Amino acid sequence: MTRTLWRVLGVVGCAVVVLLLNPIAVSAHPVPGTRVLLDVRETAVEAELSIPTGELAAASGIDVDLRASLSGGDAAGLGRYLREHVRAASSDGRAWGVEIGDMRVEYAEGTALGAYKQLVVRAVLTPPAEVDMRRFVLGYDAVIHKVGTHIAIVSVRQDWQGGRVDAGNDARQVGVVRMDAETGTVPPLSVDLTDGGAWRGFVGMVVLGGHHILEGTDHLLFLFTLLLPAVLIARAGRWQPDNRAGRAMRHIVAVTVAFTVGHSAALVVSALGRLEIPVQPVETLIAATILVGGVHAVRPLFPGREAGVAGVFGLVHGMAFSFTLAELKLSSSQLALSVLGFNLGIEAVQLFLVALTLPSLLVLAATRAQPFLRVGGAVLAVVAALGWVFDRLGVANPVARAADQGGALILPIVTTAAAVAVLVLTVQTFRRRIDRGNPASKPLWEKVIP
Repeated sequence: MTRTLWRVLGVVGCAVVVLLLNPIAVSAHPVPGTRVLLDVRETAVEAELSIPTGELAAASGIDVDLRASLSGGDAAGLGRYLREHVRAASSDGRAWGVEIGDMRVEYAEGTALGAYKQLVVRAVLTPPAEVDMRRFVLGYDAVIHKVGTHIAIVSVRQDWQGGRVDAGNDARQVGVVRMDAETGTVPPLSVDLTDGGAWRGFVGMVVLGGHHILEGTDHLLFLFTLLLPAVLIARAGRWQPDNRAGRAMRHIVAVTVAFTVGHSAALVVSALGRLEIPVQPVETLIAATILVGGVHAVRPLFPGREAGVAGVFGLVHGMAFSFTLAELKLSSSQLALSVLGFNLGIEAVQLFLVALTLPSLLVLAATRAQPFLRVGGAVLAVVAALGWVFDRLGVANPVARAADQGGALILPIVTTAAAVAVLVLTVQTFRRRIDRGNPASKPLWEKVIP
């Protein structure tokens, strides 16, 4: 019994030594697969193929090097290889056209497998006339036909009718292509997207508009800089407290509505007119509007005319909003609904944030800390705007990066300030009920709503 035990321990010890000396066996490092991302347009399906270069070289015999651009011969050879192994057909068997486009080699970063080289290829799958392109069969066996363990994960990244309009979100996986071990063939993948429709596209655009304004730090910062002096009045070139809460509310409404009208008009014209507007000048102008608004919050530049300025500057912001729609490559019918839904999403979130800001501004008007908070907030806006101006003119700087990252703090800050302001207003109202005979204790809330 003792001898048997020692034999078992000896075998186990040898196995441990072998594993320690051969870490590759322990890691069992899996081979990365191909990623196929589909962007479903109205008349074609655009595919982005990300293929690991090591497995591609083993299957095609063409090795590509990250340090050098693809030569004409290698690019042509890869194009022929991919055209032989990428196919599409309608559900009744009619073949689709396949066009292989641009190729580039890059590193796949931030994966569980570590960094590795991959070939990224753009392909366009075009159905025959009068064919339902939302139901088709994808035939894909590049690499898989030679490397039996290789797989291709197929996902839908953008699909307006399916409500997937934000390319930044995770793609929806629709299937996996792999070798059939029994037959030694690679079965095609059936893709069925018939559950989509115009309503899903419209709702998706509403959600995208809401996300866009929440993530658009520069747009929100411009609006807030114009609202900062809403509870003040300009006298002798300086801001002075103004306890007329009704005037403050009218001012806030006027600025918000003017900004809405301005950017909505520009969004409709530039998006529906499919105007090709240069991105850099528009983005730089947006940073400049924040700079002007921040300076105005410190010293009045255009007192009483904030609504007009908001409307004019809103035109610039609306052109920037249209860039998001242009990236979706929508048809005319889809674009009309998209402009409406996208704008509704923007306005809904914008009005929500302004409503959250209102209690804070009313409380701010009655505090001695008002000048410090106003000037401090305006100076931060000016610094961020200067960082963005230089960054968008091609001069990268840490201020712009910090301002971009700080956008995630806007909603928590505004929400916290609103909660504190509501608490203050509630306490004032409660004290007013206790001391009804003292007019000086009348809270701001009762000045607005008697």
